Amino acid sequence: MAPCSFSLYRQGPDAPGLIPTRRYGIQRRYLQGKKALNRARTVTLNSTPDIFREELVNGSRRALAKAITLVESTNQDHRAQADALLESLPTPAEPSLRLGLSGTPGVGKSTFIERFGLMLCEEGRRLAVLAVDPSSSRSGGSILGDKTRMEQLSRHPSAFIRPTPSASQLGGVARRTREVILLVEAAGFDTVIVETVGVGQSETLVAEMTDIFLLLLAPAGGDELQGVKRGIMEVADMILVNKADGDLIPTARRTTADYAGALRLLRHRPQDPEGFPKAAMLSAAEGSGMAEAWAEIVSLSDWRRQTGVLEETRARQTLSWFVEEIEAALALRVRQSRNTAGLRAELEADLLAGRTTPRAAAAALLDSLFAP
Repeated sequence: MAPCSFSLYRQGPDAPGLIPTRRYGIQRRYLQGKKALNRARTVTLNSTPDIFREELVNGSRRALAKAITLVESTNQDHRAQADALLESLPTPAEPSLRLGLSGTPGVGKSTFIERFGLMLCEEGRRLAVLAVDPSSSRSGGSILGDKTRMEQLSRHPSAFIRPTPSASQLGGVARRTREVILLVEAAGFDTVIVETVGVGQSETLVAEMTDIFLLLLAPAGGDELQGVKRGIMEVADMILVNKADGDLIPTARRTTADYAGALRLLRHRPQDPEGFPKAAMLSAAEGSGMAEAWAEIVSLSDWRRQTGVLEETRARQTLSWFVEEIEAALALRVRQSRNTAGLRAELEADLLAGRTTPRAAAAALLDSLFAP
């Protein structure tokens, strides 16, 4: 068989391994990928947690995709299976690096993630990108276009991209994003990027499930600086000014200095080492400043691990997640309870007639639900 003379490695349509490439010829991983694919074909949404766990640990991308579909499903049977799977997942030997990314529409988040992600993959890291797309408030539909905008990264063997509809969830993240993070970590991905649907005070909730929160902004003047919500700046570990190229370099430099000054005035938290939070400029289109930004991220991550801040932060995030699940379960129980259906209809009529307030009606409904 003649040596292969293709120029790029690319992923097969289904296989997790690599197919013939132009630069390196045929890799043995191609055959390994076919074997993994044959095993993964047995994984369905009805597979047992043990099968899911085994395939995830073995690096099956198909099993990972099925597992994510399982935890995102609203089917009650699937929910029970998902809970059993999550409880059976092994704890990674080393904590992964969880990055949150938010930014105004059109700032270049997808371009940044692709360039940044390719750089990390070339350094030997395994990257999972959880890209949350906005859902229609009317139809609930979502375009899910992030994967098409990251064409090169989506084909890289060390990267996994999962677009997910936000389902109108506040916080810019999908309802089950935390659980998906656990799944990709169990599958061996050591770096996770959670991209939110936009920028605003509600989007700061992504900081409650990641280790480092990045805010991507475009070069702007003083008026635009005033428009950035204080809430999101208060949780940003780094502000990255994108599009610092061509004629925009002077503007980007001034914008970076303005944001750096604003960050110094806003806060310094115990989980911030000297010099953080900070602002930096880069160009995702040209690649300038990307390596420097990554070096700062690694420096901050290392400091938080060594000082115990990371462990404390994740413990606080877990307790916050627990409270959120209680609230969600309580709301679901109220909606599904047959015992309170009649009372709820009466309270809704009283509300519309102006005979009670929403707060008083809610208290009456909960009292009825938990009455002995």
